[in-house]
Amino acid sequence: MPDFSRERKFEKELNIRNAVIVGADEVGRGPWAGPVVAAAAWLDKKAVPKSLISILDDSKKLSIKKREQINAQLQELNQTSIVKIALGEASIEEIDEINILQASMLAMQRAISNLDLSLDGALIDGNRLPKLPCPAKAIVKGDSISLSIAAASVVAKVNRDRQMQQLSIQYPGYGWERNQGYGTAEHRAALLDLGVTPVHRRTFRPIRERLELND
Repeated sequence: MPDFSRERKFEKELNIRNAVIVGADEVGRGPWAGPVVAAAAWLDKKAVPKSLISILDDSKKLSIKKREQINAQLQELNQTSIVKIALGEASIEEIDEINILQASMLAMQRAISNLDLSLDGALIDGNRLPKLPCPAKAIVKGDSISLSIAAASVVAKVNRDRQMQQLSIQYPGYGWERNQGYGTAEHRAALLDLGVTPVHRRTFRPIRERLELND
């Protein structure tokens, strides 16, 4: 289970007592459709409820119900001084223009910049760092190690899943309410049958190949 050990270690490295260190994560790098969504989260180590810490984990390890429960708690605490969370995203157009890796970095930059905090440092999930105005560390599988990153992963996941649910209503038949835009057999079959939508990522190979069928 994640804890605050990485936040405390970074605080010592920065030599700043009670440093404001946020965690950031992105969701949606692999899907064929929809935006990439990121979140940034700061948790007051001394005040965040133990009941939340006991269930907070990497979003991929949690059920839909548990993610929704944790997200609701984080959103409620965001109205206090105990938790601060913010979202950022990169559009389908930006993904196609600058590639999915750079779009993921951009989404995390935006999430962090949207936080109403003066930051001392940031912990980023993965092995690459976005350009930030503060010191930062990349942590592979950080969402299962750092509580701040885990919180960000849950907020980003819940938000993106909700967006894909709405897009599934606008563009029915692809199963996005179930597959969130990932390349499942259902999505692949619908792509062949129904074609490419405006929210498909055109630089992704399966989409590019489907478009070539129309040429």
